[in-house]
Amino acid sequence: MADGLALVKGTLDVLVLKSLSWGPLHGVEITTWLEQRTGGSLAVDESALYYALHRMEARRLVTADWGLTENNRRARYYTITSAGRKWLAAESDQFLRYAQTVSAVLRARARFA
Repeated sequence: MADGLALVKGTLDVLVLKSLSWGPLHGVEITTWLEQRTGGSLAVDESALYYALHRMEARRLVTADWGLTENNRRARYYTITSAGRKWLAAESDQFLRYAQTVSAVLRARARFA
């Protein structure tokens, strides 16, 4: 997407885990979930998504099992683990505080404008 916002480094894992907090999803469903929540303004690179999923699987934040999509195609469905839920809660709080802080600075008006 030409007008899409690039992901800020370090946010993809949080966003993917948030999507999985709604239930098991395969890669395309994760991308669709994120696009729907952002009105299509967030650009998620497919290779970055799968790299993040594999990294989170190695860290035991998600598990993966093979299943069938609605179109009868094999796909890996990812599920957030209890460790993933704890990590998501902690990172979400930290990211929200960071976003509020940055927003406050960017919305500040100059004294002598």
